[in-house]
Amino acid sequence: MFETFGFEETTARQASVLFALGLGLVFGALAQLTRFCLRRTIDGSDRREAAGVWAMALAIAVLGTQAAVLQGWISFDDHRLLAADLPVLAVIAGGLMFGAGMILTRGCVSRLMVLSGSGNLRALLVISVFAITAHATLKGVLAPLRTSLGAVTVPLGDYATLAALPGGALVWGLLIALAALAIALRSGNRIPVLVGAAVIGLLVPLAWVGTGFVLFDEFDPIAMESLSFTAPSADTLFYVVASSAVSGSFGTGLVGGVLVGALVAALLTGQFKWQSFESPAQTGRYLAGAVLMGIGGVLAGGCTVGAGLAGVPTLGVAALLAILSILLGGSLTQALLSADPSGSAGRQATPAPQPAE
Repeated sequence: MFETFGFEETTARQASVLFALGLGLVFGALAQLTRFCLRRTIDGSDRREAAGVWAMALAIAVLGTQAAVLQGWISFDDHRLLAADLPVLAVIAGGLMFGAGMILTRGCVSRLMVLSGSGNLRALLVISVFAITAHATLKGVLAPLRTSLGAVTVPLGDYATLAALPGGALVWGLLIALAALAIALRSGNRIPVLVGAAVIGLLVPLAWVGTGFVLFDEFDPIAMESLSFTAPSADTLFYVVASSAVSGSFGTGLVGGVLVGALVAALLTGQFKWQSFESPAQTGRYLAGAVLMGIGGVLAGGCTVGAGLAGVPTLGVAALLAILSILLGGSLTQALLSADPSGSAGRQATPAPQPAE
C-alpha cells in the first residue's frame, strides 16, 4: 500500500522508524502515567490495580488485532508466533528466566525503559546490560544456547493458534478480551487510568496494521511488527554504537520514542528524579536480573510486551505459553525471595521495599 502514497524520497523502512517513534512517544508517556508493568501484578503493593491496567490494555489489544485480521488488513499465517513447530523448551525456559529476572530488577523491560526516561539510573544500567545480553543470545557467544534449546520442538501444525480450535478466532479472541475486561473493571482503578491503559492496548493493533498494511511495499517489504522490547533493545544498542554502518529500524524508533515520551511525562508531572544504586549487593541483584531477562526474552520469543501484550492477541500458542511461563517464573522467584532465610516455618521475613517500581 505504501507505494500508492507517491513518496519519492522516503522509503517504507524510513517511514516505519518515524511511525515507531510516534508509537513510542505515546507508550512512554502513558506507561509513565499509568505505571504500566506486569511485574507489579506479582509483587507490587497495588497488585489489583496493576492487574487492571495490564488487563485493560490486553483486552483492547486483542479486540483491535483480531478486528484487523477479520478486515483482512493483516494476517499472522507466516508469523513466527504461529510457527508449526513450537520450540517448547526454549519458550518455557526463557519465560521462567525472564520472570525471575524481572523480579530481581523490580520491573519488566518496558517498565525499566520508562523508568530510565524518568531519571532512574538503575533502570538505565539494567536496560543496557539486558540489550547486550539479548544481542549475545541472538547473534553472539550465547547463540549456541539459543539454537540448542530451540531445536527441541513439538509439532503443532494448524493448532499453533487458538483459531484452529472449535469456535475459531472470534470466540477465543472474545473470551480472552472479556476475561481481561472483567479484571480491569473490578480493579478499582480510576477511569482516566483505564482509558490510558486502553490507549496503550490500542497501540498494538495500530502497529500491526501500520507495518503490515499501510507501510507494506512489495518492492521494499518490511517486517510486520508491533510493540516489543527484546530485539529492539539489541538493535538500538547496535545502532547507537555503529549508526554510520547500520540504518535505523522500527525497533530503534520505538525505543527512542519510549525514552523521550517517558521523560516528557515525568518532567511535566514533576516525577523526574535522579536515582541510583544503594549498595553493591543491590547492584549485583539487578545485573543478575538483567542477564536473566536478556537471555530469557530471546528464548521465549519476547518480553511481557512482545510475547504478552502484542503476542497474545495473535492467539498463538507460543505467546500464551511464553507469558504463562513468565508469570510462573516471577511468582516462584518472589516466593523464594519472601521465604524465611533461616528456613523457619513459623516466621517469614518481610523484604525491605525495593526501588525501581
